[in-house]
Amino acid sequence: MEIKLNGEWTAFPDGATVADVLDAAGGQRPGIAVAVDGVVVRRADWATTAVPKGAVLDVLTAVQGG
Repeated sequence: MEIKLNGEWTAFPDGATVADVLDAAGGQRPGIAVAVDGVVVRRADWATTAVPKGAVLDVLTAVQGG
């Protein structure tokens, strides 16, 4: 299946979870947030949240400052 990961179309196996996508993209790191189709997914749910075909997945890094 194809998903849009941080603006780029990328292929993943059907049934891939948020955790699977993060692992393939370089690992799960502290200080990141993930949104699937604009909805934030709680870290506790990454391993059980399937990413649907054609989804837009945004991985955001927390930045401190003002």
